[in-house]
Amino acid sequence: MTDSKDPREAKLPEKSNFSEWYHELLKSAEIIDVRYPVKGMCVWYPFGFALRRSVYNIIKELLDVDHYETQFPLLIPEQEFMKEAEHIKGFEDEVYWVTHGGTSPLDVKLALRPTSETAIYPMFKLWIRSHADLPLRVYQIINTFRYETKHTRPLIRLREITSFKEAHTAHATWDEAAAQVEVAVERYAEFYRRLAIPFLTCKRPSWDKFPGADYSIALDVIMPDGRTLQVGTAHLLGTNFAKTYGITYEDAEGEQRLVNQSCYGISERCIAALISVHGDDRGLILPWEVAPIQVVIVPIVFGDKAPIIEACRALERELSAAGIRVKVDEGDERPGAKFYRWEMRGVPIRLELGPRDMAKGQVVIVRRDGAKRAVPRDGIVEAVIEEGHALQEVLAKKARASMEEHIRLVQTVEEAIEQVKTGVARIRWCGSVDCGHQLEDLVGANMLGEPREEPLLPGPCPICNASTTGSTYMARQY
Repeated sequence: MTDSKDPREAKLPEKSNFSEWYHELLKSAEIIDVRYPVKGMCVWYPFGFALRRSVYNIIKELLDVDHYETQFPLLIPEQEFMKEAEHIKGFEDEVYWVTHGGTSPLDVKLALRPTSETAIYPMFKLWIRSHADLPLRVYQIINTFRYETKHTRPLIRLREITSFKEAHTAHATWDEAAAQVEVAVERYAEFYRRLAIPFLTCKRPSWDKFPGADYSIALDVIMPDGRTLQVGTAHLLGTNFAKTYGITYEDAEGEQRLVNQSCYGISERCIAALISVHGDDRGLILPWEVAPIQVVIVPIVFGDKAPIIEACRALERELSAAGIRVKVDEGDERPGAKFYRWEMRGVPIRLELGPRDMAKGQVVIVRRDGAKRAVPRDGIVEAVIEEGHALQEVLAKKARASMEEHIRLVQTVEEAIEQVKTGVARIRWCGSVDCGHQLEDLVGANMLGEPREEPLLPGPCPICNASTTGSTYMARQY
């Protein structure tokens, strides 16, 4: 049974009710439609997909410097998928299997990729022959499938991840692969800087690393309700997969050696973070660089509308010629209804132009955060770009302050229990696996891992009392 009401017409709840606000905003701002009749699979609205394209253009730009974009098949033969024991153990409960072609049973079951190591590395074995072929760096943006049995959430926890950017690299030495992991983290930091989204960077505990990795570095965003969302990972694979798939190269002395590998990925969770961190009670607030529509022009019409409409179209032509994504709203609604619609979609800049403005030779600029001023018509392009960049700085500063408000250094398990109800706790940890598991059990939250920040002053581990400068972030995760 379908809902006859247009989902875009619903009133947006206050952001303090984050779960309802988030789900309603995805509909009202036309990002994702969840009404597709398969649980955990969603449809991108055209506006949402335009936002996705703008966001992913940034990561493509950052990777294209020294990576090759490619695409590998969706289906992975069972024998290839099952080769790496630790890897398959990490995904065995999440794999979709294709067992028939039409009505005929397949001789070999085929996995719908949950991730692509087992699809890519048999080909790396064929491509890599000598040290001259290294380093090899490729990436793809594809869909992956995981049979998620928990509560699914649009863009956050899905059965079809529609926008998985995964990079895979091969190197001559472990140190070179480890250095590539650092490059990946730096690129991701730049990516999120351009989205004005602050994040935590942690080395995941050994029991939460990527299956088959030597270690994993993860990026986490603190959402408005204090939970964290993992929005990027980088893994040092070492020679683990190279041993399994026989990926070797001939070194300068003619010896055969195993390659060392890394992989790193980002999914559409980056869109979820963008929406959640910056949005407000009126809808989206999009950074200037990624907004599908950067400027909307709203005519303020009294009497004869023809001169106003033509003046707005002239503004549109001038801004468009300067490379700005701009639209004139020539609809018949009152200005207030137009303001509401474009605020919901997070358009960074609104221009208002009426007869009085024309008489004064000015245009009114309204930023999505509410800042408003009149500027001379002749300098409109420069003024718009200036305000777009100013909004970016405002968003970054506000998001940073919000993140810091959600983090607290605690000394005891009891303080950590209280803190993770609404945010992230940083607590001392000696590094012991046993102490780590006890911390997770007692606090009732996940250990994000060792922060990539200055160590704490020496103090007691809250579990074993051993003196340590080490610590971990703890939080409830999506």
